[in-house]
Amino acid sequence: MTEILYDEIPSLDLADFTSGDAEKKAAFVKKLGDAYQNIGFVAIKNHGLNKELQDRLYAVIKEFFSLPDGTKSKYEKPEIGFQRGYTGKGKEHAKGRNTGDLKEFYHVGQELANIPDSDPIKAEYPANIWPEELPEFKAVALEIYKTLENAGKNMLRAIALHLGLEEDYFEDKVAYGNSILRQIHYFPIENPDAVPADAVRAAEHGDINLITLLMGASADGLQVLRRDGKWIPITALPDQLVVNVGDMLERLTNKKLKSTIHRVVNPPRELMHTSRYSIPFFMHPRSEMDLTCLDNCIDANNPKQFEDATAGEFLEERLRELGLKK
Repeated sequence: MTEILYDEIPSLDLADFTSGDAEKKAAFVKKLGDAYQNIGFVAIKNHGLNKELQDRLYAVIKEFFSLPDGTKSKYEKPEIGFQRGYTGKGKEHAKGRNTGDLKEFYHVGQELANIPDSDPIKAEYPANIWPEELPEFKAVALEIYKTLENAGKNMLRAIALHLGLEEDYFEDKVAYGNSILRQIHYFPIENPDAVPADAVRAAEHGDINLITLLMGASADGLQVLRRDGKWIPITALPDQLVVNVGDMLERLTNKKLKSTIHRVVNPPRELMHTSRYSIPFFMHPRSEMDLTCLDNCIDANNPKQFEDATAGEFLEERLRELGLKK
């Protein structure tokens, strides 16, 4: 493996992979593999998500988060581990921390009506929750969900080729997977002295899932921890998505691909009273996916580092660590 210390995350064009040009496709897989083995993040364009759709969703979620806390809390469901609907301020914390992050968020998952009745996975998922105050939320959120899921499937095809697997290796594992579209509001802090000294917008963490596709990634504050211990800012152009490796993919590949620690730092004190919005799509497989390390990722120099587990078992464990499940 070539060791590369990136000063910024690499930019790739997903059209190079999907265009049918074998040479461009191979070059995309090589660049993606280099990035994911070193820093775990890339920015991609030509992912299928247009600006008009993004703007519509941002407009709707800004409207939702501006509702009174009492109204928003109607859509909060701790009994399902907050996996659908609203999660209130400070409820989630990073693994290994007790101080809640300075954020609130809203979860959208697979729409049950789209899953065939014959698929047993349908019984595992709670129904989506749609705020009655915002009738336009459902259509735009589900269209973005579907678009990001398709982009994620293309990324996983490229990852499969990089790993020496069949291109469609992940297809059946992510069919109606447990993916989550998370609308996040990093809320304004009017009095910075009133919050715990160690409270941040999102403490350093790795994502749980296979890959994360992030829209609206350019607002200041998002940083990734490079292998040499230096934090570098993540910047993306407006037409790009940031796509990073999650813990499940790191586990499957026995750390060949890196689930890199990242964080959202607080703005300067004089800007603490401002909002920040962000919408990641956490691409999860079906719960039965076997995350046992791939044989071709284990050798004398890189012995097996993880216990065998299914995606469902791993997710349950992590949700408890984050304070979202008891």
